[in-house]
Amino acid sequence: MAGIGEVLRLEFSGPNRVSDAASAWRELVGEASIVDQVGVPGTGLIAFGTFAFADDSAETSVLIVPRVVVGHRGNRSWVTLVHAEGEPAASVEVAQRAFGDEFRVRLVPGELPPAAYQDAVAQAVARIDAGELSKVVLARQIRGHVSPDADIRRVLDHLSRGYPDTWTFAVDGLVGSSPETLVRVADGAVSARVLAGTASRGVDAAADRGNAEALTHSEKDAEEHALAVRSAVDALEPHTSTLEASAEPFTVKLPNLWHLATDLEGTVDDGSGALDLVAAIHPTAAVAGTPREAAVRVLAELEGFDRGRYAAPVGWIGADGDGEWAIALRCAHVSPEGEITAWAGCGIVHDSDPAAELAETVMKFRPIVDAFG
Repeated sequence: MAGIGEVLRLEFSGPNRVSDAASAWRELVGEASIVDQVGVPGTGLIAFGTFAFADDSAETSVLIVPRVVVGHRGNRSWVTLVHAEGEPAASVEVAQRAFGDEFRVRLVPGELPPAAYQDAVAQAVARIDAGELSKVVLARQIRGHVSPDADIRRVLDHLSRGYPDTWTFAVDGLVGSSPETLVRVADGAVSARVLAGTASRGVDAAADRGNAEALTHSEKDAEEHALAVRSAVDALEPHTSTLEASAEPFTVKLPNLWHLATDLEGTVDDGSGALDLVAAIHPTAAVAGTPREAAVRVLAELEGFDRGRYAAPVGWIGADGDGEWAIALRCAHVSPEGEITAWAGCGIVHDSDPAAELAETVMKFRPIVDAFG
């Protein structure tokens, strides 16, 4: 789905930003007149959204209602037109526009450069061994600059072609391709995919199989993954009558790495919509750590920068409360002035090795580095 123009922008901040957005969306839908003749997920009135990671972030969380939505799902395509009360109904001509000029950007270390990142990992391990927490996810930044008139669709095209099995997104300057579904709600069913535990791809088929098998048998990665799954289950269970997880973690293959994954599927029984569940589940242990409060505090202390919308919910919400939300990973924020900030993080547990965690961030930066370079 692609949104064109902007009929309405709703902005939120603070600890209740997601639940406030859910309430504001319900109020808006209650006042709207909606004609939906297609009736598939994503048709009718929708909003695209992106939220700040932290309660005290300076970054604004937004829901944006486009003036025009062009969508395609399965064998159905549609155009949705939206206008404010008192405005004439819009007419629209959707035309293909050629990409702008090619560009290349060199991204260099930003906050928490490599040596400082390894030191932060060592400090995190010490605090875990001292019993302060069980896991913390530490991120670092890379930065660059692109001309403000650069056609960022080139970045999206590169990501969608190179990583077709991920969520490719562009909302309010945040662009990326995330492998992780935070929560999806459709007709009373809820699903999520939890990713935690990472290995590099092999240089040949045999090495690749070996890396995947090593990941499935890694005690360190199994511990990290189990903590992430538990946090997601604990957050979703109060809202569901049934919630089932994959019998065993399985490997997900991406062009540049392997992940350990667990799928969750259940039935919502308390009337919660997608944003209500997003409010309950964010941040998961996969992007913050566990226990949640201790992990968020420790990562803020050790990283020393505002994550903005990195590792936070990004997706869409429909008039019926259904929607699809990913975790904003493998992503970068492009400001109106062309400043680029990208992030990558790793789950740190008691036996994490600083050099190995740094190498993992390099792998995770690859989609964005290649897309801009």
